[in-house]
Amino acid sequence: MIPEIETAQADEIRILQEQKLTKLIFYLAANSPFYQRLFKSNKINIAEIKKIEDLVKIPTSNKDDLQKYNEDFFCVPKTEIIDYVTTSGTLGDPVTIGLTDTDLERLAYNEAISFACAGVRKEDIIQLTTTMDRRFMAGLAYFLGARKLGAGIIRVGAGIPELQWDTILKFKPSYLIVVPSFLLKLIQYAKAHNIDYKNSGIRAAICIGESLRDQDFGLNVLGSKIKSEWDIELFSTYASTEMSTAFTECSEQQGGHLHPELLIAEILDDEGNEVPEGYSGELTITTLGIEAMPLLRFRTGDVVVAHRFPCKCGRNTLRLGPVLGRKKQMIKYKGTTLYPPAMDNLLNDFSEVTNHVIEIYHNQIGTDEIKIKITASSASERLLRNIKDHFRSRLRVSPKIEITDLKEIQKLQASKLGRKPIRVIDTRTV
Repeated sequence: MIPEIETAQADEIRILQEQKLTKLIFYLAANSPFYQRLFKSNKINIAEIKKIEDLVKIPTSNKDDLQKYNEDFFCVPKTEIIDYVTTSGTLGDPVTIGLTDTDLERLAYNEAISFACAGVRKEDIIQLTTTMDRRFMAGLAYFLGARKLGAGIIRVGAGIPELQWDTILKFKPSYLIVVPSFLLKLIQYAKAHNIDYKNSGIRAAICIGESLRDQDFGLNVLGSKIKSEWDIELFSTYASTEMSTAFTECSEQQGGHLHPELLIAEILDDEGNEVPEGYSGELTITTLGIEAMPLLRFRTGDVVVAHRFPCKCGRNTLRLGPVLGRKKQMIKYKGTTLYPPAMDNLLNDFSEVTNHVIEIYHNQIGTDEIKIKITASSASERLLRNIKDHFRSRLRVSPKIEITDLKEIQKLQASKLGRKPIRVIDTRTV
């Protein structure tokens, strides 16, 4: 199930995107209070926005705008909204995202072709280990996508290794949708309970929420740990609630593929300019085909590298490498730029570390400080020294590291919406 446009030549992809862009611009001008003000205050003649290159004439928006003017982004009356979801906001309160019936169909299409990208077929059964409730879009998207593709799906929900294995052994799914570190817990449980997990019928995992790969697409420490214990295929997927679109790896595993019929992607520097090929920048998206809350040049906050050379799978679409970090969580620490995922990856080198939280804050003189609180199966001063030495050799800095009680870390990780544990606590105000 590969849409023809994804194997088309670059010129054909551009023509389709520009047709959809023109339609979007006029739709926003007619229906979006936020973009109506944006066009007027910046004296933008929407008739001049015809090419991808013309997008630079339009200022970017971001998560602060979406939170501050949430209802002004809606383009349809509430009577047209079929489903409501929320995402955590940068200013504290959740942001509401509404979807029409057409938007839900688009969401299903996106996930169906994303699953197909990772090799899922109609005869496969998928086990969903994430929640579908609590106003969470991803779980709903996975369910709708599997339904559209014609594959089976088992909605188990998050956690509870015992229930996960009971389901695997009973229904014989071939794919898991899972946070990759949870795979290690499934392996640990299987070993403890004499479950022959290597012959369980699981062929692959579509992994969300945590990176599996380094920037060269080789497996990182977490990915290597999983593969060394359980030789299943691992596919990364990246998405956000705001764009209702996923970037999922294909069999070549050389980055997540863009669906050009659903999204225009720009990789921008701090000044809003497209970065050179191979450089990192902030993913900025323009959604195509959304009715309720379309977005135009929306900065996601995620720092990525885009790859544009054709993929061996036959697709000619842009691909995204692993997310380097979030723009707002970038840390300037003793002259070095750091992102929390890099620290997560280094901690995975220590099997004794069982849980952690990264705290980022301003010290008394206003510079960035990092404290990593860990729990460990065998805590010792030697472990702390080894971790600090490892950080110095790999990242050239050594943040504060302290061993903490598990209950305190779980309390710090607790999310108000209860979807997934918080790994990074950033108290910086600017």
